[in-house]
Amino acid sequence: MLAAAALLAALPLGAAAQARDPIKIGLVSTKSGAYSAMGAHVISGVKFAVDEANAKGGVDGRKILLAEGDDESTPDAGRRAAEKLAREGHNLLIGPIASSISLAISQNLARWDAALIGTISKADRLTTDACNARFIRTNHSDAMDLAMIGEWAKTIKGNNFAIMAADYVWGHDSAKAFESTINAQGKKVSLKLFVPMGTKDYAPYIQQLKAANVDAIWVAEVAGAIPFLKQATDFGLKTPMIGHAVVSDFIINATGKLMEGMPGNVGYTPDVDSTASKAFVAAFKAKHNRLPSDTEAQAYNGAMVLFQGVTLAKSVKPEDVTKALRGATVDTLYGKATVRAADNQMLIPNYVARVKMADGVLRPVIEQSYPASIAPAASALCKM
Repeated sequence: MLAAAALLAALPLGAAAQARDPIKIGLVSTKSGAYSAMGAHVISGVKFAVDEANAKGGVDGRKILLAEGDDESTPDAGRRAAEKLAREGHNLLIGPIASSISLAISQNLARWDAALIGTISKADRLTTDACNARFIRTNHSDAMDLAMIGEWAKTIKGNNFAIMAADYVWGHDSAKAFESTINAQGKKVSLKLFVPMGTKDYAPYIQQLKAANVDAIWVAEVAGAIPFLKQATDFGLKTPMIGHAVVSDFIINATGKLMEGMPGNVGYTPDVDSTASKAFVAAFKAKHNRLPSDTEAQAYNGAMVLFQGVTLAKSVKPEDVTKALRGATVDTLYGKATVRAADNQMLIPNYVARVKMADGVLRPVIEQSYPASIAPAASALCKM
């Protein structure tokens, strides 16, 4: 026994670390389908976090092993990919974009003995009636965005507006929040258009928007934002636009200068003023010779939180990790942030940005910041 103890003590730190159970992460994101461009950024952000941590010796003395699955932009494919990863041991899951995919995965976490870190999906159901003790959200929820929109819309100039939103729950919630705030100011929304998922031809909507002769258009569309913006230019739509989840790097990069000057909410930009954010931006730029996108940063941030969960739990078991994070205050790209115990929603500041040239590139630049304290209280529908 003494000889064995002496041998263990003589082992290099790296060898001792390898003796601990590794952190096996299942990266479920979109490699094909409607969200593939955004999915590439999620994958990039998570991989950067994993490579960075492993280069420093791992997390809590544990090496990180990453396996990937393609959710194909659909809930069924996402559920299958997540289950395969979880059953193969990569049961600390991260990466879905669409809320429908995160919901399909979340409801199966206990059955698979898995956990899920949400970094992009915003649907309120994930932290209300469909909340799950094994699901942690590290990005803004719809409710958090809408609370900010309620404050921001008070400052938007104009008296007559149109809305073009995606025809599902998120788009309708966005439209409702914007319209209620505008109406409270004695202003009006004279046109509301809801666009089905998968729409390719936006000409009928653009013609109605042109004819409406409004001061500005509230646009709440993600999957179809790129074709809409391109076609709006082709058809000569000159009305200013305001974006909800539209002012994102992957959309800006795909549309050239079409979005220059557009304001909208953002989840992250390199302007976020924290020590962690500055270090991340510097490290990412040193490796990739460019700034990180908003999506890459949010994915990286989720991985940061997951790693801290392992350290706090002193375990890689999914249930232990999420229990350790529940109610905890953790380090994030936004500074210190709390994972609210009532619903596992992380509370972080929110931002309004405008697309403009900065650091030699066209990107969202923060113009207004709103504190985490404006987030609405946890829903009584969440029972964990």
